[in-house]
Amino acid sequence: MPVWLREHSWRQTLAAVYLSLPLRGARATPANIFCSEQYLKVSIPPFLFEAALYAPIDDANSTAKIGNGNIFFTLYKKEPAMWDSLTLANADKEKLQYLRENAVLKAQEKAKEETEAKKITKQEHKKYALEATMKVEEAERKRIEDLKEKERQKVTQELELWKNQQKDGDKYKSIQKKKELHQEIEPLKERKNEKMNKTQIPNEGTSKTRLKSTKGSCSIFSQNLKEEQLPAPRAAATIKVNFTPRVFPTALRESRVAEEEEWLHKQAEARRIINSDLSELNDLKEEEKNPDWLKDKGNKMFAMGDYLGAVNAYNLAVRLNNKLPLLYLNRAACHLKLRNLHKAIEDSSKALELLTPPVPDNENARVKAHVRRGTAFCQLELYTEGLQDYEAALKIDPRNKNIEKDAEKIRHLIQGTMQSS
Repeated sequence: MPVWLREHSWRQTLAAVYLSLPLRGARATPANIFCSEQYLKVSIPPFLFEAALYAPIDDANSTAKIGNGNIFFTLYKKEPAMWDSLTLANADKEKLQYLRENAVLKAQEKAKEETEAKKITKQEHKKYALEATMKVEEAERKRIEDLKEKERQKVTQELELWKNQQKDGDKYKSIQKKKELHQEIEPLKERKNEKMNKTQIPNEGTSKTRLKSTKGSCSIFSQNLKEEQLPAPRAAATIKVNFTPRVFPTALRESRVAEEEEWLHKQAEARRIINSDLSELNDLKEEEKNPDWLKDKGNKMFAMGDYLGAVNAYNLAVRLNNKLPLLYLNRAACHLKLRNLHKAIEDSSKALELLTPPVPDNENARVKAHVRRGTAFCQLELYTEGLQDYEAALKIDPRNKNIEKDAEKIRHLIQGTMQSS
């Protein structure tokens, strides 16, 4: 049976009722208090306080404070008036039961409305967040498209400029040829005229008049020729260019000139190889058929975080020319970012195959290939193989402190696994 709390004190004003309820050592929480327009209940087992209020109150703005062993209620009246008592004087069990049930129903309806309102607000927030995300993605997509368009326009402008330069060069060559032909024809004409003049025998009477007329005519034409004659163009000639021998940074006692010349020759041959039989080339622009252009495009995508796009660019470049080691090396870096560890190992190994013979010019690329393959091995928990690659990179670049630190970490991991086993 509950113990009814009969002791309480209250006072009122025209606008509010102030009620103080002692707790008798019990600990109360907001969950123990229930208040509606005309019903107030405090249930702290085994104590119970229940009151059917004299008039309706504003339960939304009314407050309850728990402290110092009491609960202090501030109940705001709906209509300003002085109450004769705190509770209804003639409230029987049926009346109290009706008020209790009505208060519970209203509380449930109110809780349901609040839940629905929260649900609607949550949906609106989700909708707003989705719209904001879509706007951000659209802006990013537009920015990338603008960058692509600018890059395409730049390349097309450079291509048009190159075409115009080629046309100007061809025109200049044709003009030069015409002038050379004209210079060759003129001496022939002069020789022919001289022969004709020698074969003709002039009369004595007419010779003087002809000489006079020719003298006058020659002077007139000679003046016109002097005025109209343009300077002859420069004669074509062959300029011999002598290249200075390439100086390698290796000391003479450690010279590997043969290997370095082989490496340069190999790279020059590799750059001339282009597979033009691909069906995909029909849909590509002129600049997109260049492996170097595709490599630069892949590098830019990698810097922007678009690793899948970079892989696609490197894939097409490899199909066009599969002899360039940097294409495999850069694609291995993309596969590491995408956690395609086996593909990263394959590309790094292929790059190391192409980076032969080992010379100072390809030291940096060989170090990157060993580090990327070693990183992929370590992420696959193949620490022994990874340590071998890191040690190979250290042999090439022994002053690299970062590689030395990573190798030391791998050694500790190997020792830890051996001790645990």
